[in-house]
Amino acid sequence: MAEQSTQIALFKGKEIRKTIHNDEWWFSVLDVVAALADSSSPGDYIRKVRRRDPELAEGWG
Repeated sequence: MAEQSTQIALFKGKEIRKTIHNDEWWFSVLDVVAALADSSSPGDYIRKVRRRDPELAEGWG
């Protein structure tokens, strides 16, 4: 079993949660969207994008 470590990365002054799993870095999509879209409600932003793009919405749980 691979070691798992959660850390915080900074992108343009915004905190983005990240963890290492199976020797790969995984980032929080919610945090990335908040940083890139400069959104105060990244969850709402993601929901709107998913409604507009059915193909993108397909892979979400």
